[in-house]
Amino acid sequence: MIKKLKPVILFLIYSLFQQGVNGQTPVNMTAYLSEKFSRYTKSVPREEIYIHTDRDEYISGEDLWFNTYLIDRQSFKPSVNSKIAYFELLNPDNRPIVQKRIWLNGGFGPGQIVLPDTLSTGVYTIRAYTSWMKNFLPFNCFSKDIHIYNAFSSRAFKEKVNSGKMVAAGINGKNYPAPNNSGLTLKVDNLKPDVLEINVVTDEKYRTANNNLFYLSIQTHGNINRISSEGITDGYTKIFVSKNQLPAGINQITVFNSKGQPVGERFIYTPDKENSVVTVHSADSSRLRNKISLDLELGNGLTTGLNSTNLSISVVPLNNNHSTTDINDYMVFGTEFGLLQRNALKDKKANNVAPEFIDSLLQTVKSNWIDWNAVLADELPVFRYQLEKDDHYLMGKLLTGDKKAVDADKFVILTYPGKIAVFQYAKTDEEGNFSFRIHIDGKDNELIIQPDEVTKNQSIDIESSFSDQYPKSETSVDSTNEPIPPYISNWSANHQVRKIYGTTSVGEPLTNVISRSVPKRFYGKPSNEIIMKDYIALPVMQEVFFELLVGVFLKSKKSGYEIIMNDPVINKTYDVPPGLFIDGVMVKDPSVIAGLNPELVEKIDVVRDKYFVGDYLFFGIVNIITKAGDFSNVTLPDYAIRLPYRVIDPVYSFVSPDYSSVSMKRSRIPDFRNTLYWNPSVKPDKEGKARIEFWTSDIGSDYEINIQGITQEGKSFSLKKTIKIKK
Repeated sequence: MIKKLKPVILFLIYSLFQQGVNGQTPVNMTAYLSEKFSRYTKSVPREEIYIHTDRDEYISGEDLWFNTYLIDRQSFKPSVNSKIAYFELLNPDNRPIVQKRIWLNGGFGPGQIVLPDTLSTGVYTIRAYTSWMKNFLPFNCFSKDIHIYNAFSSRAFKEKVNSGKMVAAGINGKNYPAPNNSGLTLKVDNLKPDVLEINVVTDEKYRTANNNLFYLSIQTHGNINRISSEGITDGYTKIFVSKNQLPAGINQITVFNSKGQPVGERFIYTPDKENSVVTVHSADSSRLRNKISLDLELGNGLTTGLNSTNLSISVVPLNNNHSTTDINDYMVFGTEFGLLQRNALKDKKANNVAPEFIDSLLQTVKSNWIDWNAVLADELPVFRYQLEKDDHYLMGKLLTGDKKAVDADKFVILTYPGKIAVFQYAKTDEEGNFSFRIHIDGKDNELIIQPDEVTKNQSIDIESSFSDQYPKSETSVDSTNEPIPPYISNWSANHQVRKIYGTTSVGEPLTNVISRSVPKRFYGKPSNEIIMKDYIALPVMQEVFFELLVGVFLKSKKSGYEIIMNDPVINKTYDVPPGLFIDGVMVKDPSVIAGLNPELVEKIDVVRDKYFVGDYLFFGIVNIITKAGDFSNVTLPDYAIRLPYRVIDPVYSFVSPDYSSVSMKRSRIPDFRNTLYWNPSVKPDKEGKARIEFWTSDIGSDYEINIQGITQEGKSFSLKKTIKIKK
């Protein structure tokens, strides 16, 4: 029996020894790389935002209309992971002029801002991002330059000269070893029409150290297309991959050595072979104050789920400076590869440029998302900002009197003034940071935030939900005062006429279909609920406690007042005072309750048992609810802050005149719209058809119809068409 066991023992010892010698290299490397990649992309999702604006040029004081598309880069479908987009307009020095929080419903969100009429002529930047994207700022967000003109300002034209001139870097900022150090060189030929040719050149040292083996991976926007083990027969290994196997977009080719370490990388571009078509049927010309009907039809690969497709449409005067960039071309690079390569395609269609041009752009590119050093790391990256899928995060810092962070695990309290008490707490980290979850809605809220432990000279610093990470920028000032283009002068005059006559395209606020949370008392049903009108009037709160509240005592002391409560189980006073509230707001000083006029009190809720809210323990609760119910009868202490807060900003509808009646058509009020039509939310029917109708204005010109959209299946599309309005 012992003799039979010896070979087994020897085999186990040999196996363990071999595992130690090999540094615990996984037996199935391709499965290991795939598992690591999948784990990483699930933990570090990638969001992209595209903003479709009604125009690219504006007059200061005008309205800027836009639609937000939030896209999951891995699936290219509209993303539902974030419900809020942060929209900013930056001046030429990259400082914010306008900031808005936009609600996203299923990956879409319309918006509108008013451009201040004090803006001087220059190049301004729109940028947009989600809470999650704040982890990767300042460059990894949507950005778009627009021109704003002020014909009444003599200030010189200011233009950005170096904003965004940056090559992307990986998450951990590391580069792969140079091919000559690893003994392996990767060469890729993507210029053949039907096949991708991959050449891997290895020296003898590499082949000996890696047992004539390397691993090949091809991935496209977070999806592995191929991962294989490749044997080396000589120093020159050639691999052919059919381009039919490569999805459209930027494909990342990575070579790993036998230990699974990345030693070579290249990026190539595969154009979209599906020519998705959006057709617009309309008259090519029309007259002033005449109805125009646009019949849209989607087809050629866009026939699935069309009734859940979202389109945005603008109709604006055609000029020589209009942009040709659309949602399809933007998503080729998105934010994943920085701004340099994306800006190189500005005003170019990716599928129309020479393959050699894009290939040269991708020679030195790095992904901000898929960095194999981060993918293969033992620990996943930790990010400060979270996805705002269900709630909005309000962040801040608790500081001491000398502006130093407090210790970790200190409670900070959030309450809302109202007749229904809502309580939330947060704990500070080692730097004094804390974060609260706020329900996403369009209501005007009032927040009371205060530290749980009241000490002298504490302060609370609330962090702006908008990122303070801005790209460095220098401006070039044109002092030659070049004449403003004629159409800009006309636009400025149109805007002034509309102001004089009080005409506007801003309609009623859009109704956001947001699930509103029904507030409930955080302490549930109280032990006692005293309705003051049911009892005779008492002159002071001390008598109210004495006569009406069982087991709760308001006592005067030399230093003021105290409120104590008996444990109802053992009928013994708690060692810790109960939680005290007025209109749902926690108060630390019992004298504030003692000083209330009982005539202002509507009811009193008492919870006599110990009550847990998460980790926070109340030794009973007393909530005084006033008739006003808004905490207006109490002076806020210095250590607390009262913060008016609205999670998402209102969005208004675009309206334009209707000339169907004779009286309107003969109206002498001039119609000088610079944006003839804007609709951020057109939804085709199940057959992919939609009809849009609008009326022309009093301006004869060539107009551009610009349509951008995306289906729920991730098919994006765009179309531009010109129509002529004759005088």
